[in-house]
Order: sequence, then C-alpha cells, then structure tokens
Amino acid sequence: MNYLAHACLSFHQPEILAGNMISDFVKGKKKENYPDLIQKGIMLHRAIDAFTDTHEATRQAKRFFSPYYRLYAGAFVDVVYDHFLANDNNEFNNYQLMDFSEETYTLLNRFAFQLPAPFAAMLPYMKKQNWLYNYRYRWGIQNSFGGLVRRAAYLTESAPAFEVFENHYDELRACYAAFFPDVKQMAWQHFQSLFPAG
Repeated sequence: MNYLAHACLSFHQPEILAGNMISDFVKGKKKENYPDLIQKGIMLHRAIDAFTDTHEATRQAKRFFSPYYRLYAGAFVDVVYDHFLANDNNEFNNYQLMDFSEETYTLLNRFAFQLPAPFAAMLPYMKKQNWLYNYRYRWGIQNSFGGLVRRAAYLTESAPAFEVFENHYDELRACYAAFFPDVKQMAWQHFQSLFPAG
C-alpha cells in the first residue's frame, strides 16, 4: 500500500502513524532505535505490505503492469490503490479526505526530530503538494507514477504505467474493491492487538 492507505490504517494513533509512514525508510533492526509504539507502527506497516503482496486481488492488478515493469508492478498497484481509496465514499468524502490529509501532516510534524532524514526531507513536499488529497485525481496519480520512476534505480519512464491505469481503470477499481475491506480488517485486528484490554 502507498502513503494514504498506510496513514488510514494507522487509525488516528499518532505514534503508530509515524511508524507506519516511515517504515520503508527504516531497514531491519534499525527499528529498535525508535520508541515502542513507533516500532509497532513499523511492524504494522510490514504486516500490511505482506498481506497486500499475497492477496489475490493484488496479484490480478499486478498483471496489468507486469509486462512493462516486472518486479516494480506492485509499486504501481500501491499508488493505484491510494487513488481508489481517496475516492472511496465508504472511507472519505471530499471534506473528510482534506481534513484527514491535514491531520496526517500535522501529526507527522510532531515527530520531525525522529523521522529518518529522507522522509523528513520529503515531508514538506508531501504537504505543500498535498499528495494525500491529490491521489483523488488522475493527474495526481500521473505525478506519483513519475515520482516512483525517478526514485527507482532501473526505471526510465512512467507513461506506460499511466496508460495501463487509464485503459484498465474499471478492472483496477474492482481489484481495489475486492482487496481493501480485507486489508482494513486485518490491520484493525493487528492494531487492536497492540493495545490489549486491561
């Protein structure tokens, strides 16, 4: 899953959110450098990613991107899922998504001194360009695909990904619809286990 989904699946808990959002920038045992709840957010992120990668709907969605991007297909599917989440009226309406995006940036800024340097450098751009909210729009996804290619060592162009997104929009939306309720249930159960009653 991409940034919006990981934020959403942190269930408004600040330290869990911080860990969930920085996990890709924290390799291996470096997570032990963080406070307990941020470590748990990192582990929640990893559980979400593992669940996502093995879900049948994700396998189906990857097939559209695989001929062009092979092992990177899943990264494009993650971005696509954020688009459909941003437009999922069961999760957000337009105003709720704007409020949620602003809440997320505000909470992350509270942990500025603990964020890994690459994420800390990225966060002002994420906020200024309002990535989380702008996943609603096709142009936001086009920009995200471009950013993904720029950060990847072996990719050179994002145009084929956006063409796949446009040409298979309904099929990809169906993959999201089959997937997201399952990952949300899994993440909620994992989240609840972090805060046992009593």
